Formats: sequence, structure tokens, C-alpha cells
Amino acid sequence: MTAGPTTVTSPWFVRPPSADRPARLFCFPFAGAGASAFSAWPAGIGDVEVCPVQLPGRENRLAHPHYGSYGKLAADLVEPLTPWLDRPFAFFAHCAGALPAFETVVRLAELGLPGPRCLFVSGQTAPHDAAQDRMLTMTEDELRAELESFLRGRGIEPRPDMVELGMAVLLRDLAAAREYRRTEPVAVDCPVVVLHWRDDPGTSLAGLEGWRRYADSVDIRVVDGGRYDFMDAPGDLLNQVTAWR
Repeated sequence: MTAGPTTVTSPWFVRPPSADRPARLFCFPFAGAGASAFSAWPAGIGDVEVCPVQLPGRENRLAHPHYGSYGKLAADLVEPLTPWLDRPFAFFAHCAGALPAFETVVRLAELGLPGPRCLFVSGQTAPHDAAQDRMLTMTEDELRAELESFLRGRGIEPRPDMVELGMAVLLRDLAAAREYRRTEPVAVDCPVVVLHWRDDPGTSLAGLEGWRRYADSVDIRVVDGGRYDFMDAPGDLLNQVTAWR
């Protein structure tokens, strides 16, 4: 096994991936969020290293230009990601983060680079159904209320400056989501595991069936909890996202 360049740092990762663990799980956050969505996750789950991906235009990359589109995001991510594909890996992506994660899988295959052993999709409809996301039709006032509700649900009192900053990131992310179009499914070589959160009113089991057109092996599973409970790193979820090992 060839060790990755552990001395190299990249703004795309909150910490340089390590050579110590034999497998990696790259984690993509949802719209409006950054790598801190995975701050409660352990650095490693057994022999699998957790590697949160930090997208430009948020948190410690706030000064970096926004990615603009999912296609560009996938293309830009390939170069910093490539050195870390030297061992088995998987992708976990929540909500709208699943779309650029999927596009990254497609891009890696197009370039003849190693692909993930599994793509985990959490609470997100298939790419050809992405335009049905309820957040894409919400007004700014409705989005602001949604953001404030999310913060309170995480035990954070939403200060006006915090909300305005969060809105700026969210609106740019949603603009990219509105622009995204993939009308014809493209099958990936890896299995796809689609996770439906039992208490998530924003998605339904039937609404996730579209993923069956994107891989020969698609498994749709129900997990206990609400839309954002993945952030608390529940044990059942961590077991599932490392079962590919």
C-alpha cells in the first residue's frame, strides 16, 4: 500500500488525511453548510478515517470564490482528492451534498481514476429529480426561518449576523442547485446506499426510488432520526457507512 502525501495540506480538507488507517470515508455537507457538519463525527471509525470535505465559500474558506455549479465543483475537487485515492474509500453525502458527490464519482470514472467502493446518499432524491427539492421554491423569508429553526434545533441562538452570513452561503448554494440538470441517469460502477431518515418530512421512501437507475446495486434503507440527526454521529449510521469494509 502506498502512503499518501501526509505532509501536503489542502483547503479542501479540515485536516490532512492520514496514512495510518487503511481506508477513508470522504464526507460531503448539505447546502448552506460546511465541513463542521461532521465535527461530532470521530476522526476514525474502526480502520476507516473520516475525511470531511470543505467546500469553498464557507467557514474557513469564506474568502474563496464559490464553486458556482456542481459540475465545476466536481472538476475542481478531483485534483486535491487524487493523492488520497491510494487506498479503498467511500463517499458519504447528505441532502444536496449528494449531487456534487455523485458528479465527482462520474468525473473520477471519466478520468480513469479510482472510484469509491460505495456511495452513501443521505436524504436526497436522485439527480434527475433534484429540481423537486422544496427549498428551491422557498422565498428568502422562508429560507431565513428555516435557517433559524435549524440553528435552534442544534441548540444555537440565531444572532442576526450569524443568520445573514448563513443566508449568504445558503443562497449561493441554492443557486447552484437550481442550475443543476441531469435529465438522463448515468450509472456508476460502485454500489449506492440511499438512507432515508424516518422522521424527515422533506423526503419519502418513494421519492428515493429514482436512485435505482444510477447503479446496478442500489440499497434503500431506513434509519431512525430526523433530517439533521446524522450530525450527531449515531452509532447505527456509523456502522452502516463503514460496512463496505
